[in-house]
Amino acid sequence: MTNIVKVIKSGLSTTIQDLGRTRHQIEGFPESGAMDKFEYQLANLLVNNHKNDASLEFVMTGPTLKFECDSFIALTGGQMHAKLNGQRILKNRAIQVNAGSILECGPMETGNYGYIAFSNGGIVTQPVLDSRSTTLRTQMGGIQGRALIAGDNLPIRDSVIMPSLQSRRIDWDVETSNFIRFVKGPHWQMFSDEARKQFTQQSYRVSEQMDRMGYRLNGTPLPVPSKNLLSEGTVFGNIQITRDGSPIVLLADRQTTGGYPVIGTVIKADWSKLVQMKINKDFHFIEVDMDTAMNALVAHQKILNDNYEKWYQGRYVEPIGPLRRNSIKIERLIKNNL
Repeated sequence: MTNIVKVIKSGLSTTIQDLGRTRHQIEGFPESGAMDKFEYQLANLLVNNHKNDASLEFVMTGPTLKFECDSFIALTGGQMHAKLNGQRILKNRAIQVNAGSILECGPMETGNYGYIAFSNGGIVTQPVLDSRSTTLRTQMGGIQGRALIAGDNLPIRDSVIMPSLQSRRIDWDVETSNFIRFVKGPHWQMFSDEARKQFTQQSYRVSEQMDRMGYRLNGTPLPVPSKNLLSEGTVFGNIQITRDGSPIVLLADRQTTGGYPVIGTVIKADWSKLVQMKINKDFHFIEVDMDTAMNALVAHQKILNDNYEKWYQGRYVEPIGPLRRNSIKIERLIKNNL
Protein backbone atom coordinates (compact mmCIF):
# COMPACT_ATOMS: atom_id res chain seq x y z
CA MET A 1 0.00 0.00 0.00
CA THR A 2 1.35 3.41 -0.94
CA ASN A 3 2.37 5.41 2.09
CA ILE A 4 1.03 8.81 1.13
CA VAL A 5 -1.60 11.32 2.13
CA LYS A 6 -3.22 13.00 -0.86
CA VAL A 7 -4.19 16.68 -0.71
CA ILE A 8 -7.78 17.11 -1.91
CA LYS A 9 -8.10 20.76 -0.84
CA SER A 10 -5.11 22.78 0.25
CA GLY A 11 -6.64 25.06 2.88
CA LEU A 12 -5.12 28.49 3.41
CA SER A 13 -1.33 28.69 3.20
CA THR A 14 -0.79 25.11 4.35
CA THR A 15 2.92 24.30 4.57
CA ILE A 16 5.22 21.59 5.89
CA GLN A 17 7.08 22.78 9.00
CA ASP A 18 9.35 21.49 11.73
CA LEU A 19 11.41 23.48 14.26
CA GLY A 20 13.33 25.23 11.49
CA ARG A 21 16.90 25.84 10.32
CA THR A 22 18.16 26.94 13.69
CA ARG A 23 21.85 26.55 12.80
CA HIS A 24 21.84 28.27 9.44
CA GLN A 25 20.71 31.82 10.15
CA ILE A 26 24.38 32.81 10.49
CA GLU A 27 24.76 31.79 6.82
CA GLY A 28 21.95 34.11 5.74
CA PHE A 29 19.06 31.63 5.61
CA PRO A 30 15.77 32.37 7.42
CA GLU A 31 15.16 30.06 10.36
CA SER A 32 11.51 29.40 9.46
CA GLY A 33 9.82 26.49 11.26
CA ALA A 34 6.49 26.37 13.04
CA MET A 35 5.00 29.71 14.05
CA ASP A 36 3.44 28.32 17.24
CA LYS A 37 6.18 26.01 18.45
CA PHE A 38 4.25 24.92 21.54
CA GLU A 39 1.18 23.73 19.61
CA TYR A 40 3.44 22.14 16.98
CA GLN A 41 5.36 20.18 19.62
CA LEU A 42 2.12 19.20 21.37
CA ALA A 43 0.81 17.67 18.13
CA ASN A 44 3.96 15.57 17.75
CA LEU A 45 3.87 14.52 21.38
CA LEU A 46 0.29 13.31 21.05
CA VAL A 47 1.22 10.90 18.25
CA ASN A 48 4.44 9.74 19.95
CA ASN A 49 6.77 11.55 17.52
CA HIS A 50 10.09 13.27 18.06
CA LYS A 51 9.56 16.98 18.72
CA ASN A 52 11.20 17.93 15.40
CA ASP A 53 9.22 15.63 13.08
CA ALA A 54 7.63 17.53 10.21
CA SER A 55 3.90 18.28 10.33
CA LEU A 56 1.42 20.50 8.52
CA GLU A 57 0.80 24.10 9.53
CA PHE A 58 -2.21 25.99 8.17
CA VAL A 59 -3.66 29.46 8.58
CA MET A 60 -7.33 30.07 9.49
CA THR A 61 -8.64 27.19 7.31
CA GLY A 62 -7.19 23.70 7.12
CA PRO A 63 -6.83 21.23 4.26
CA THR A 64 -8.87 18.23 3.16
CA LEU A 65 -6.72 15.09 3.02
CA LYS A 66 -7.21 11.49 1.85
CA PHE A 67 -5.15 8.81 3.59
CA GLU A 68 -3.82 5.98 1.45
CA CYS A 69 -2.25 4.21 4.41
CA ASP A 70 -2.98 3.67 8.10
CA SER A 71 -1.82 6.34 10.53
CA PHE A 72 -2.52 8.23 13.74
CA ILE A 73 -2.99 11.98 13.69
CA ALA A 74 -3.32 14.86 16.12
CA LEU A 75 -4.77 18.31 15.50
CA THR A 76 -3.68 21.25 17.63
CA GLY A 77 -3.76 25.04 17.50
CA GLY A 78 -6.84 27.21 17.30
CA GLN A 79 -10.33 25.79 17.77
CA MET A 80 -11.38 24.33 14.42
CA HIS A 81 -14.19 22.37 12.78
CA ALA A 82 -12.65 19.05 11.76
CA LYS A 83 -14.25 15.86 10.48
CA LEU A 84 -12.91 12.38 9.80
CA ASN A 85 -15.10 10.47 7.32
CA GLY A 86 -17.90 12.94 8.02
CA GLN A 87 -17.76 12.55 11.82
CA ARG A 88 -16.69 15.45 14.02
CA ILE A 89 -13.32 14.93 15.72
CA LEU A 90 -11.70 16.96 18.45
CA LYS A 91 -8.27 18.50 18.65
CA ASN A 92 -5.59 17.76 21.27
CA ARG A 93 -5.88 13.98 21.12
CA ALA A 94 -4.41 11.07 19.15
CA ILE A 95 -6.85 9.71 16.57
CA GLN A 96 -6.51 6.46 14.64
CA VAL A 97 -6.95 6.80 10.88
CA ASN A 98 -7.42 3.90 8.45
CA ALA A 99 -6.44 3.81 4.80
CA GLY A 100 -9.13 5.40 2.62
CA SER A 101 -10.20 7.89 5.30
CA ILE A 102 -10.82 11.56 4.50
CA LEU A 103 -9.93 14.33 6.95
CA GLU A 104 -11.60 17.73 6.53
CA CYS A 105 -10.33 20.72 8.51
CA GLY A 106 -12.66 23.69 8.27
CA PRO A 107 -12.40 27.31 9.42
CA MET A 108 -10.90 28.13 12.82
CA GLU A 109 -12.96 29.91 15.46
CA THR A 110 -10.03 30.89 17.67
CA GLY A 111 -6.36 31.50 16.95
CA ASN A 112 -4.61 31.86 13.62
CA TYR A 113 -2.52 28.71 13.17
CA GLY A 114 -3.37 25.02 13.26
CA TYR A 115 -1.24 21.86 13.09
CA ILE A 116 -1.69 18.28 11.87
CA ALA A 117 0.89 15.72 13.02
CA PHE A 118 1.24 12.23 11.52
CA SER A 119 2.61 9.33 13.57
CA ASN A 120 5.76 7.27 12.95
CA GLY A 121 8.05 10.16 12.02
CA GLY A 122 5.78 12.75 10.44
CA ILE A 123 6.10 13.91 6.83
CA VAL A 124 9.26 12.51 5.26
CA THR A 125 10.12 14.97 2.51
CA GLN A 126 13.78 15.63 1.67
CA PRO A 127 15.47 17.90 4.27
CA VAL A 128 17.12 21.11 3.07
CA LEU A 129 19.82 22.49 5.37
CA ASP A 130 18.85 20.07 8.16
CA SER A 131 15.15 20.97 8.04
CA ARG A 132 11.98 20.03 6.19
CA SER A 133 10.44 23.44 6.91
CA THR A 134 8.98 25.43 4.02
CA THR A 135 10.32 28.96 3.52
CA LEU A 136 8.00 30.53 0.98
CA ARG A 137 9.99 33.64 0.09
CA THR A 138 13.14 31.66 -0.69
CA GLN A 139 11.26 28.63 -2.06
CA MET A 140 13.10 26.20 0.20
CA GLY A 141 12.03 22.97 1.84
CA GLY A 142 8.66 21.27 2.02
CA ILE A 143 7.31 20.48 -1.44
CA GLN A 144 9.17 22.63 -3.97
CA GLY A 145 9.38 25.44 -1.42
CA ARG A 146 5.69 26.34 -1.74
CA ALA A 147 2.37 26.02 0.02
CA LEU A 148 0.39 22.85 -0.65
CA ILE A 149 -1.92 22.63 -3.65
CA ALA A 150 -4.63 20.12 -4.53
CA GLY A 151 -3.10 16.94 -5.92
CA ASP A 152 0.06 17.01 -3.80
CA ASN A 153 1.14 13.75 -2.20
CA LEU A 154 2.56 13.86 1.32
CA PRO A 155 4.93 10.97 2.04
CA ILE A 156 4.43 9.41 5.48
CA ARG A 157 5.17 6.04 7.05
CA ASP A 158 2.21 3.76 7.71
CA SER A 159 1.43 3.20 11.36
CA VAL A 160 -0.88 0.82 13.24
CA ILE A 161 0.94 0.98 16.60
CA MET A 162 0.27 3.58 19.28
CA PRO A 163 0.94 2.99 23.00
CA SER A 164 -1.49 4.59 25.47
CA LEU A 165 -3.84 5.54 22.62
CA GLN A 166 -6.91 6.13 24.80
CA SER A 167 -5.08 8.41 27.21
CA ARG A 168 -3.27 10.51 24.59
CA ARG A 169 -5.34 13.64 25.01
CA ILE A 170 -5.00 16.90 26.84
CA ASP A 171 -7.44 19.57 27.99
CA TRP A 172 -5.79 22.61 26.50
CA ASP A 173 -6.75 25.54 24.30
CA VAL A 174 -4.88 28.32 22.59
CA GLU A 175 -3.78 30.80 25.21
CA THR A 176 -5.56 34.14 25.05
CA SER A 177 -4.49 37.15 27.05
CA ASN A 178 -4.59 40.94 27.04
CA PHE A 179 -0.87 41.17 27.81
CA ILE A 180 2.39 39.97 26.30
CA ARG A 181 5.53 39.80 28.44
CA PHE A 182 8.89 40.99 27.17
CA VAL A 183 12.46 41.53 28.33
CA LYS A 184 14.39 44.69 27.56
CA GLY A 185 15.95 44.70 24.12
CA PRO A 186 19.54 45.62 23.22
CA HIS A 187 18.48 49.17 22.33
CA TRP A 188 16.14 49.82 25.29
CA GLN A 189 18.35 52.60 26.64
CA MET A 190 18.37 54.41 23.28
CA PHE A 191 14.67 55.19 23.67
CA SER A 192 13.59 58.18 25.70
CA ASP A 193 11.82 57.82 29.04
CA GLU A 194 8.70 59.06 27.29
CA ALA A 195 8.95 56.37 24.58
CA ARG A 196 9.58 53.54 27.07
CA LYS A 197 6.67 54.65 29.25
CA GLN A 198 4.35 54.91 26.26
CA PHE A 199 5.41 51.47 25.00
CA THR A 200 4.43 49.74 28.24
CA GLN A 201 1.29 51.75 29.00
CA GLN A 202 -0.58 51.98 25.72
CA SER A 203 -2.66 49.28 24.05
CA TYR A 204 -1.68 47.66 20.78
CA ARG A 205 -3.48 45.59 18.18
CA VAL A 206 -2.17 43.15 15.59
CA SER A 207 -2.75 44.83 12.22
CA GLU A 208 -3.75 43.20 8.95
CA GLN A 209 -0.07 43.41 7.99
CA MET A 210 0.73 40.06 9.55
CA ASP A 211 2.46 37.02 8.09
CA ARG A 212 5.14 34.50 8.93
CA MET A 213 7.83 37.19 8.75
CA GLY A 214 6.29 39.35 11.45
CA TYR A 215 3.28 41.14 12.93
CA ARG A 216 3.01 44.91 12.54
CA LEU A 217 1.19 46.43 15.51
CA ASN A 218 -1.26 49.33 15.50
CA GLY A 219 -0.93 51.94 18.22
CA THR A 220 0.15 55.52 18.80
CA PRO A 221 3.62 55.89 17.19
CA LEU A 222 6.59 56.01 19.56
CA PRO A 223 9.29 58.68 19.50
CA VAL A 224 12.15 57.06 17.56
CA PRO A 225 15.87 57.34 18.43
CA SER A 226 17.78 59.51 15.97
CA LYS A 227 20.96 57.41 16.13
CA ASN A 228 21.68 55.19 13.11
CA LEU A 229 22.39 51.52 13.76
CA LEU A 230 24.39 48.83 12.04
CA SER A 231 22.48 45.71 11.06
CA GLU A 232 22.39 43.04 13.76
CA GLY A 233 21.19 39.45 13.96
CA THR A 234 17.51 38.91 14.73
CA VAL A 235 15.69 36.43 16.96
CA PHE A 236 12.11 35.23 17.15
CA GLY A 237 10.11 37.77 19.18
CA ASN A 238 12.31 40.83 18.59
CA ILE A 239 10.17 43.99 18.78
CA GLN A 240 11.62 46.39 16.24
CA ILE A 241 10.49 50.02 16.11
CA THR A 242 10.36 51.32 12.55
CA ARG A 243 11.11 54.88 11.48
CA ASP A 244 7.43 55.82 11.75
CA GLY A 245 7.35 54.64 15.39
CA SER A 246 5.37 51.44 14.79
CA PRO A 247 6.40 48.12 16.40
CA ILE A 248 6.98 45.01 14.28
CA VAL A 249 7.37 41.70 16.11
CA LEU A 250 9.72 39.44 14.12
CA LEU A 251 8.61 35.83 13.73
CA ALA A 252 9.55 32.56 12.02
CA ASP A 253 10.39 33.76 8.49
CA ARG A 254 12.00 37.02 9.65
CA GLN A 255 15.02 38.47 7.91
CA THR A 256 18.31 37.24 9.33
CA THR A 257 19.55 40.74 10.20
CA GLY A 258 17.86 44.08 10.85
CA GLY A 259 18.80 47.69 11.37
CA TYR A 260 15.79 49.01 13.29
CA PRO A 261 16.21 49.50 17.05
CA VAL A 262 14.91 46.62 19.17
CA ILE A 263 13.08 47.93 22.22
CA GLY A 264 12.34 44.47 23.62
CA THR A 265 11.94 40.76 22.92
CA VAL A 266 8.79 38.74 23.62
CA ILE A 267 9.60 35.97 26.11
CA LYS A 268 9.44 32.44 24.72
CA ALA A 269 6.61 31.40 27.05
CA ASP A 270 4.39 34.04 25.37
CA TRP A 271 5.24 33.28 21.74
CA SER A 272 2.15 31.12 21.38
CA LYS A 273 -0.15 33.83 22.79
CA LEU A 274 1.23 36.41 20.38
CA VAL A 275 1.21 34.22 17.27
CA GLN A 276 -2.38 33.09 17.90
CA MET A 277 -3.70 36.59 18.70
CA LYS A 278 -6.52 37.69 16.45
CA ILE A 279 -6.43 40.89 14.43
CA ASN A 280 -7.67 43.99 16.27
CA LYS A 281 -7.61 42.42 19.74
CA ASP A 282 -6.33 44.92 22.31
CA PHE A 283 -3.30 43.95 24.40
CA HIS A 284 -0.37 45.62 26.12
CA PHE A 285 3.25 44.77 26.85
CA ILE A 286 4.53 43.97 30.34
CA GLU A 287 8.25 44.13 31.12
CA VAL A 288 9.72 41.20 33.08
CA ASP A 289 13.25 40.26 34.10
CA MET A 290 15.22 37.25 32.85
CA ASP A 291 14.46 35.15 35.94
CA THR A 292 10.72 35.61 35.41
CA ALA A 293 11.10 34.79 31.72
CA MET A 294 13.01 31.60 32.49
CA ASN A 295 10.54 30.49 35.18
CA ALA A 296 7.65 31.05 32.77
CA LEU A 297 9.41 28.99 30.11
CA VAL A 298 10.06 26.15 32.55
CA ALA A 299 6.39 26.16 33.58
CA HIS A 300 5.32 26.14 29.91
CA GLN A 301 7.64 23.25 29.05
CA LYS A 302 6.44 21.35 32.12
CA ILE A 303 3.03 20.99 30.50
CA LEU A 304 4.60 18.99 27.66
CA ASN A 305 6.97 17.06 29.93
CA ASP A 306 4.28 16.06 32.43
CA ASN A 307 1.95 14.78 29.74
CA TYR A 308 4.73 12.86 28.02
CA GLU A 309 5.56 11.18 31.33
CA LYS A 310 1.89 10.37 31.98
CA TRP A 311 1.43 8.78 28.57
CA TYR A 312 4.70 6.88 28.84
CA GLN A 313 3.83 5.50 32.27
CA GLY A 314 0.36 4.51 31.03
CA ARG A 315 1.54 2.53 28.02
CA TYR A 316 0.67 -0.79 29.69
CA VAL A 317 -2.46 0.35 31.51
CA GLU A 318 -5.81 -0.85 30.15
CA PRO A 319 -7.05 -0.02 27.60
CA ILE A 320 -3.58 -0.48 26.14
CA GLY A 321 -4.46 0.44 22.56
CA PRO A 322 -2.77 -0.87 19.43
CA LEU A 323 0.73 -2.13 20.29
CA ARG A 324 1.43 -5.17 18.12
CA ARG A 325 1.64 -4.56 14.37
CA ASN A 326 1.34 -8.16 13.16
CA SER A 327 -1.58 -9.10 15.41
CA ILE A 328 -3.53 -6.05 14.26
CA LYS A 329 -2.96 -6.87 10.59
CA ILE A 330 -3.98 -10.51 11.16
CA GLU A 331 -7.12 -9.40 12.99
CA ARG A 332 -8.09 -7.13 10.08
CA LEU A 333 -7.40 -9.87 7.58
CA ILE A 334 -9.68 -12.29 9.46
CA LYS A 335 -12.46 -9.70 9.71
CA ASN A 336 -12.27 -8.94 6.00
CA ASN A 337 -12.65 -12.60 5.13
CA LEU A 338 -15.59 -13.37 7.41
